[in-house]
Amino acid sequence: MKSLHHEVLRLAVPSILANITVPLVGMVDIAIAGHISDASAIGGIAIGAMLFDLLYWNFGFLRVGTGGMTAQAFGRGDFRGAREILVQSLTIAIGATLLIWALQWLFLRVAMALIPCSAEVAMFARRYFFIRIWAAPATLSLMALKGWFIGMQDTVSPMACDITVNVVNMAASFALAVWTPLGALGVAWGTLIGQYTGLLVAAILLQRKLKKGIFGVQELPLLPSALRWSKLRRLFVLNGNLFIRALCFMVVYVGFTSLTSRYGDGPLAVGSIMMKLFMLFSYFIDGFAYAAEALTGRFVGARDSLNLRRSNRILFIWTLAIGAVFTLLYALTGEGMVRLMTSDASVISGSHPFLPWLVAMPLVSCLAFLWDGIFIGATAARPLRNSMIGAAVGFVAAAIALQPLWGIQAIYVAYFVHLVVRVLWLTAAWPRTRSAAF
Repeated sequence: MKSLHHEVLRLAVPSILANITVPLVGMVDIAIAGHISDASAIGGIAIGAMLFDLLYWNFGFLRVGTGGMTAQAFGRGDFRGAREILVQSLTIAIGATLLIWALQWLFLRVAMALIPCSAEVAMFARRYFFIRIWAAPATLSLMALKGWFIGMQDTVSPMACDITVNVVNMAASFALAVWTPLGALGVAWGTLIGQYTGLLVAAILLQRKLKKGIFGVQELPLLPSALRWSKLRRLFVLNGNLFIRALCFMVVYVGFTSLTSRYGDGPLAVGSIMMKLFMLFSYFIDGFAYAAEALTGRFVGARDSLNLRRSNRILFIWTLAIGAVFTLLYALTGEGMVRLMTSDASVISGSHPFLPWLVAMPLVSCLAFLWDGIFIGATAARPLRNSMIGAAVGFVAAAIALQPLWGIQAIYVAYFVHLVVRVLWLTAAWPRTRSAAF
């Protein structure tokens, strides 16, 4: 048991350290806009960032699918299969980039038509979008590389990549926004610079580790060998289900921003800040979700059901403990966190009715995130897909039914409902999924 505790922390802590910098980027972006501009810039950044969430979360399988399949290959001792998975995922990342670039104008037109906002917010969001779109190759390739590192039980390399991306992003965003005529749009250029810097670091780390034979191989396979359909089929089936799951995530997260925007720029700014604070907690839990992904895949690949049960038990203990800590933290410092992100008095006062949701979310959402990691490691994409379909339906139903009664509060209720659905669905599905994995 002691060794598994050590293994869980060895995998989780680097991811947590890296993830700490992730919400800081969004907070810095909004804080820059909040202090050098007005609510329209905050709203524009929120919508612009949401558009990239819509794009990139649909390709989240590049990290998720790669990580789960690689972890199982690692558990089997199949290092050749693991390196082929990396080549396959990087090839898909390049293809996805070309698709995104080809459809960028159509995507933006449709997305903005579905998000009601003021002309000032819409103009800022469009300008932000057309800058960040050129980071697509780096962003998607980093997804594949980080998933592969995690699957190979290496969370230090993704930590180095993420910290590089986010520190460079924050520094460049601040410098360009404050010290150049770009103003608040400097945050988009900062993101672009950060992504390519991170990709360079990932490539260097991969090359050095392969050269030393750390992953059991010293070179990547040739494309014709790795891209045979017989080897690609399982990855495509897995990724297809994960793609549908990502679309359902977008229903929830785009729906939250879109519905909030109907109440005006002020509530939209409040909603964007609240969502950043929701995500602040999730980045701590994601460290244990990544550990769950790596260990579940490893033990499933090795057919080690005893250590799978033990590792899951340890992961739930740590996850619930962190959820309790953040419940207390949000209860004590919720308004103070909002003040760190904006000096706009109307936005600060407008956040007060929604602060109780900060207290309610952690203990429920921590279970949802951890179950995601466990199912990803088991490459059980079908239950993950079905749970998110149910969660998206729950979100939409709650928002439609409750808005006439509770107004904007109904949107926050609906977000909470989608978390509850995910937890209950995956909890019920796990016994059968675990049996099928062995």
